[in-house]
Amino acid sequence: VRFGQRTWLLCSLFVPGLVLSGALCLCLVVLLWGVRLWLQQRKNQLASTRKDGKHQLVVAFFHPYCNAGGGGERVLWCAIRALQKKYKDAIYVVYTGDKDVTGEQIVESAFRRFNIKLTHPVKFVFLEKRYLVEASLYPHFTLLGQSLGSVFLGWEALMKCVPDVYIDSMGYAFTLPLFKYLGGCRVGCYVHYPTISTDMLSMVRSQNARFNNAAFITRNPLLSKLKLVYYYLFAFVYGLVGSRSDVIMVNSSWTLNHILSLWRAGACTSVVYPPCDVQTFLDIPLHEEKSTTEYSIVSLGQFRPEKDHPLQIRAFAKFLEKTAVGQQSLPKLILIGGCRNQQDEQRVNRLKKLCEELGVDKKVEFKVNIPFEELKQYLADAIIGLHTMWNEHFGIGIVECMAAGTIILAHNSGGPKLDIVVPYEGHITGFLAENEDDYFETMAQILSLSPEKRLEIRQNARRSVNRFADQEFEGAFLLSVEPLFK
Repeated sequence: VRFGQRTWLLCSLFVPGLVLSGALCLCLVVLLWGVRLWLQQRKNQLASTRKDGKHQLVVAFFHPYCNAGGGGERVLWCAIRALQKKYKDAIYVVYTGDKDVTGEQIVESAFRRFNIKLTHPVKFVFLEKRYLVEASLYPHFTLLGQSLGSVFLGWEALMKCVPDVYIDSMGYAFTLPLFKYLGGCRVGCYVHYPTISTDMLSMVRSQNARFNNAAFITRNPLLSKLKLVYYYLFAFVYGLVGSRSDVIMVNSSWTLNHILSLWRAGACTSVVYPPCDVQTFLDIPLHEEKSTTEYSIVSLGQFRPEKDHPLQIRAFAKFLEKTAVGQQSLPKLILIGGCRNQQDEQRVNRLKKLCEELGVDKKVEFKVNIPFEELKQYLADAIIGLHTMWNEHFGIGIVECMAAGTIILAHNSGGPKLDIVVPYEGHITGFLAENEDDYFETMAQILSLSPEKRLEIRQNARRSVNRFADQEFEGAFLLSVEPLFK
């Protein structure tokens, strides 16, 4: 009897609960539709018209760190320049959180760092809530926190400007449904690096410690399993929001494989190699050999944790310790990169302390946020270009080093392995390594080569990088985004 009463009670609650859930869902749909209509009305009120009376297209790029000076920013400015050449009548907007500088200073910085000059003005929409996507705000569940934070930041951007075409150029996939369904925009994205990858899932599954997988988690089987569940759930949602994009561009074969696996939107996905200013570096004279008293090893990349600068310093310290070359002819290590914020500046200070601890501080130099011409000079004087990021999505700095005539030594993974440091017409173009010993041994191997052999490798590398030139990017980018402008 009691079982029957419980069954009757559950059934009596099920129908009202179902009706209530349906009513709430309907209210939510109506609310979202109302918000969309309101945004469209606001957009129409603020819309500009061309001389012929037609609506002036608004193209917006979501790039909260557009003044950072890294490879992603080079993609942004080259993309805008390419669109300005083809769609001259459109208005171009950049959503940014760089409130400490003016729009004019941002454009000037792009020219100074990348040698990129825009043909038309760009409007900047300055966002107040960029702190919501700062990793430091989320010591735990960082991926989830930053992704949800990007939704709120995207909402602020949408409230300030509703574009016709929205392009996420920095990897905030969770903003795509927001602009597509509420903003009524045609949406596209350029993916530099998937927020989560199958490699990250494998790393947690195998309990390997990395900068994004703390040692205390790898030592605890239960925590590792819980993190793996969290990663799988996040990967599912990430794939769901990313697949809402009308156009998907990825920067390398490595990124393509992961995005196809997670987003499952192959029909609208294409590889568009990032633009590298190879011609500017190819203009650097390629001398037969550089003076042995001026050897230098140059590292080019932003001072971010995933770039693994400590590995470079440790490998270099081991090279200095174990090499048999006399002290006068030992090379210097020059670390060149950009600092986005205070956390990056603190990271540079920690790297300097590491140099002191290893006793190599007099042989290591740091060059932060330097002008483009100064960067070229350091690359022109270098023998080896050093890069240590595991699973680097592409590696614009690697291409620049090769074009400048350095012999590249990069990590044996990701874009460098699959797309860049690959044989050209059957000839070697550089070297790959995986750990501290590999890097130290390969440094010694490169410097032990004859000047003629080194020159041959440098020439092969230079010939191989023309496929990453600005012109190649512009053609591929314009072809990929064409559906957004129909």
